[in-house]
Amino acid sequence: MNATSPEAASGPGRIVLLTTSHRVAPGLLSWPAWQALHAADRVLCADGAHPQLPYLREAGIGVDETAPTAEELVAACADGGTVVVVATGEGEPALTDGLARLAGSGRVTMPELELLPASYDLPGARFLDLVQVMDRIRAECPWSSRQTHEGLAKYGIEEAYELVEAIEDGDRDELREELGDVLLQVVFHARIAEEHPDTPFSVDDVAGGIVTKLIHRHPHVFGDETATTPEEVKEHWLRTKAVEKRRESVTDGIPLGQPGLALAAKLASRVRTAGLDVPLPTGDGVGYDLLTLAIHAEAAGVDPEAALRAAARAYRDAVRAAEGLTAGTGR
Repeated sequence: MNATSPEAASGPGRIVLLTTSHRVAPGLLSWPAWQALHAADRVLCADGAHPQLPYLREAGIGVDETAPTAEELVAACADGGTVVVVATGEGEPALTDGLARLAGSGRVTMPELELLPASYDLPGARFLDLVQVMDRIRAECPWSSRQTHEGLAKYGIEEAYELVEAIEDGDRDELREELGDVLLQVVFHARIAEEHPDTPFSVDDVAGGIVTKLIHRHPHVFGDETATTPEEVKEHWLRTKAVEKRRESVTDGIPLGQPGLALAAKLASRVRTAGLDVPLPTGDGVGYDLLTLAIHAEAAGVDPEAALRAAARAYRDAVRAAEGLTAGTGR
């Protein structure tokens, strides 16, 4: 039994359902939670292996390992006492349903009911769930356990295209789903990388690397540099990137396997940013004509790949109209 609060005996009692997040280290509870725990007449928990229990006991809080029914819990508060229930991972649905039925019956004088979150997820906390789920899938799934970086490469390309399509469709639900699919590729590859015999790395290494890169390439945010326009930000980015990469040519680092129009536009962007005067190669055939169009589009601030996709979608709709069908979604 813990110390009884002075106010407890004067009212109908109080039931506090204390919830915690498994994504936050045990023992890191909010101040209102600690106050409620210390002031309670009884603290109950149905799970004897609950990760919070050792820390509560270390703080001098007695915890009864029991799972009372709703009726028993209400009876425990009949003398005006306060009972705190440390919820299990499921949130005690049977208990809360039972309390709701008692309250709705009108036959019982109900104590004050309070839901008190003792710890909150930080932004990005669900990412920890994804890492945990991926770890288990990698260990137990017959298909996932056999995958390699090389075997998954095609899915990374497919998911990236599906993400672009969701953006162009303006479909918010699809956008959220496709972002998740792209994120899965990152976590999957990072999990596979942990098993490399010579140079393993983890998703933490991946995240740590991009954090370092972002801080270094944003000296106007994390350092003493200043930038008030997007152009100045891009200048900082390119300057720090050039120092990091130590490239010989402005074309270094451009993936030649990307779609042709995107490749041409990327080359043109590097040339324009570097201030180089490079004559267009001459030759016969549609390839050189497309190269010229892509370079002109990039100079005008138009993404030629996106422009062609938009035109192709319009062409797709025209085809469907000719077939007597309505415009499709492209999926």
